Amino acid sequence: MGNLTALKVKHAKPGFHGDGKGLYLKVKPSGAASWVLRVQHMGKREDIGLGSADLVTLAEAREKAAELRKLARSGKDARAERDRGKVVIPTFAQAVDDAHKELSKGWADKTGDAFKASLEAHAIPVIGRRRVDEIESADVIAVLAPIWTEKPQQARKIRHRVLQVLAFAKSRGWRSSPVPGAAEIRRGLAKQPRGGNFAAMPYAEVADFVAAELAKDATSARLALVFAVLTAARSGEVRAARWSQFDLQAKTWTRPAEMMKSARPHVVTLNAAAIEVLRRAQALNGGEADKLVFPGARGAQLSDMSISKMMRAAGRKETVHGFRSTFRDWAAEQHPEVPAMVAEMALAHSVGTATEQAYLRSDLRQLRFRLMDAWGRYVAPSLGIAGGNVVKLGAA
Repeated sequence: MGNLTALKVKHAKPGFHGDGKGLYLKVKPSGAASWVLRVQHMGKREDIGLGSADLVTLAEAREKAAELRKLARSGKDARAERDRGKVVIPTFAQAVDDAHKELSKGWADKTGDAFKASLEAHAIPVIGRRRVDEIESADVIAVLAPIWTEKPQQARKIRHRVLQVLAFAKSRGWRSSPVPGAAEIRRGLAKQPRGGNFAAMPYAEVADFVAAELAKDATSARLALVFAVLTAARSGEVRAARWSQFDLQAKTWTRPAEMMKSARPHVVTLNAAAIEVLRRAQALNGGEADKLVFPGARGAQLSDMSISKMMRAAGRKETVHGFRSTFRDWAAEQHPEVPAMVAEMALAHSVGTATEQAYLRSDLRQLRFRLMDAWGRYVAPSLGIAGGNVVKLGAA
């Protein structure tokens, strides 16, 4: 018989309490108690944990200890034998890597990159070190709370991706509890702004905003912001743009399929103001064909935050993506004579029904040139062809 009894285990004070033959009860100052077996392996002493005293009884601890002592005496690694077949529970950060590696096999590169980048930016700093079996609704809410009302669409995407990782973890046997539900998480967060759309600047204010930005130092991030406004392009498309995609004589920017949300190539028609911004970027960064047009530090791609920072520095709360809505509102209200599908094509949106798409073989490029020229004059008259802010296009 050992030195300990069930009663002694229950009332043990902080410290080590020996039961004999290398088995100890370790009690922390907090009162948490666990079993430890001390053995010799390869001439060195090893302490092997046998589990919490709340979960493993004294009798069970003695039984485990006897098995591992026998293995140690035969020269085997008792710790390795203890862990054989045991499921190792990863942290959330490790589970993100594993989930991305497996799930991205069926995704476009852009989707996989966005999945991992958004979780690294918003979730891993908050819950990255927690084991996936410990993460509950409150943890997911802690990730989402800082951006839930400020960036509602992005927050919903991140919620979906966090739950994807937890569902992946459950499928691998890393957690037994149910994955928190979206509705349960939503109940712990403020009500999002109606519609959850990207905040957009009124088009009547855009020309003054752009003029103020052009009066500041011409950095890559600032030029990228102005270029995004002038082309109504997505921030990621502008940040990934390379000189090889541009034909300044033809006034086009041909974006490859892998760069597009639709996974289809798209030709952007460039106005005179956008071309002038490209010339300034060329003077600032050079124009080698394989290089980024708007590089960040050491030639790396700018982060989304680099461009958004320009908005915050200007005292604006709108998003860069919101300028696409600004352009769409301007086209609808200032140029109602232009077919709606022209503006939609300029935004690289799909237009018409499936039947209409099957018969519409033109990309309406000439009409888009005229619409984007008018937008350039409206937004940045100082960069484009001289003329007023309102330019009528005439009937199509």
